[in-house]
Amino acid sequence: MPRDLLEIEQTVPASSGVRYLEDFAPGQTFRSGRLTIDAARIKSFAAEFDPQPFHLDESAARDTVFRGLAASGWHTAAMTMRLLVEGELKPAGGIVGMGLDELKWPSPVRPGDELRVESEILDVRPSKSQPGRGLIKVRTVTLNQNGDPVQVTVVNLLVLRRPAGDGGAP
Repeated sequence: MPRDLLEIEQTVPASSGVRYLEDFAPGQTFRSGRLTIDAARIKSFAAEFDPQPFHLDESAARDTVFRGLAASGWHTAAMTMRLLVEGELKPAGGIVGMGLDELKWPSPVRPGDELRVESEILDVRPSKSQPGRGLIKVRTVTLNQNGDPVQVTVVNLLVLRRPAGDGGAP
């Protein structure tokens, strides 16, 4: 395991599409593929991590605020992470969260929903104390197949700076 995030970049092939801090600018957008969720996965996640009736049982869920089976918000967050990791964003060093400014779940995720993410770079800041890294502020919206937002986050991600002598872009 690397002792420092700066060691991680040494293992990233140049052809991987990884983006260093210098490759990001406010206003850039990145997308993901799609992920379809079914009732069995909703229930499985809930049974282990969020065992509430509206995540576990269709009948019990009908009499709740959700009016039907709904994925846990934490399950939605985990699926969002999967989509981010496999999507276009690709910050050097990985998707390393340094803090969460906003987290909302405006609509529930239902069985059969097909999720995708859209991310926008809001800010890019080199670190004042760590010259080999910086932060990007990213708004990520997870959308269902109808384009309805099911999760909105604003996060600060640690991103490595381009190594000296590597002038190429992704």
